[in-house]
Amino acid sequence: MSPYLALRRARHLSTVATAAAIKPITISQTKNRIRKGHDPDEALQIYSSFTATNDPTTSPASTRHLQELTVRRLAKSHRFSDIKDFLESHKSQPQITSEPFLASLIRCYGIAGMFENSVNTYNEMSDLGTPRSTLSFNSLLSACIHSKVFDRVPIYFNEFPAKFGFAPDKFSYGILIKSYCEMGSVETAMEKLNEMEEKGNEIDAILFTTILHALYKNDKIEEAEKFWDEMVTKKGIKPDVGSYNVRLCHNQPGNPEVLKGLIEEMTKLELKPDIISYNYLITCYCLNGMIDEAKKVYDDLLKSKGSKPNAATFRTWVFHLCKKGRFTTGYKVFKQSAKVGKIPDFNTLKYLVEGLVKEGNLSEAKALVRTMNKKFAPELLKAWEKLAGDLGLTVAEEVVGSGEVEAAGVDRS
Repeated sequence: MSPYLALRRARHLSTVATAAAIKPITISQTKNRIRKGHDPDEALQIYSSFTATNDPTTSPASTRHLQELTVRRLAKSHRFSDIKDFLESHKSQPQITSEPFLASLIRCYGIAGMFENSVNTYNEMSDLGTPRSTLSFNSLLSACIHSKVFDRVPIYFNEFPAKFGFAPDKFSYGILIKSYCEMGSVETAMEKLNEMEEKGNEIDAILFTTILHALYKNDKIEEAEKFWDEMVTKKGIKPDVGSYNVRLCHNQPGNPEVLKGLIEEMTKLELKPDIISYNYLITCYCLNGMIDEAKKVYDDLLKSKGSKPNAATFRTWVFHLCKKGRFTTGYKVFKQSAKVGKIPDFNTLKYLVEGLVKEGNLSEAKALVRTMNKKFAPELLKAWEKLAGDLGLTVAEEVVGSGEVEAAGVDRS
């Protein structure tokens, strides 16, 4: 019996007996528990316990998001047979005749990379008594994107609307355009953009940004700038923060003044730069050897009431500090990241701890190892323990020192 089926049986036997003893938790708390946990069985248990309460205040959309988080946790552990058991069990529920309910199963299979299961579920809709519209169709197209079978999108786009009697909407076109961009066919994507506009579908910032990113990614810099001018200046499409972040991303190896200018332009348009915008600026300063300027941006973010550093901020800043040999400062930044639960990745911390050991800062190196022994996911602990052993950092029996920090739950966002 799979762990999921065993869990369902255990839940059936214990739910009535324990319901009164369990303190109810909100959907938000449930999501946070799944996000911050590493155990896929625990994720299933959390999901099952929450759905067993049948909280009437929880929206179906929130429950579907919780389902998606659970699938992501299982997929990260390669528990694909359990994903199938988990999702297939939903097909026996009375809500299966609701298209949004079934569409979420299609999408979840795609997120797990189990594309054929997405297609099979879509093809079963008639037998399950579920109506088809662009909602489930778009979920299928999204599953193609998540599973990286981009070539299937144009095939289904040309086949299923006529077969099942509905018209693609702007979201369908958006996914189609995304697929062509991912396949490197930017010209075809632009043709489809014109086609959807001719059919009365509005071009929005997301569609515009998708093609803009593809042009930059394919080193078509001049075409990207012309496309921006055509869409923004001539057609009056209003770019959003994501649109500007694409420009910041592709300009970050260059002159920092260009990035500062783009951020100032955003502000003038009453677009609030987000943490991604500032991360690109920090990276640009670092790549140009302007560490002090990067530090000022970082320090301002720590004091900001708006955008706060995320895991990418800490990772970028620690990496470039290490690259400049500023390992002690890098360790201080690590402690800041641990306090807010946004710890950098393994390779960045490997760089840092090796530098601390090389400079003889063994106390800080050991404190870092102790903190990470508590916070790394099980799949990384062996690599971390090996690194500590190779560096001679035996810390298991040591008393916690003043340099160690109590890390919050890790958030990789």
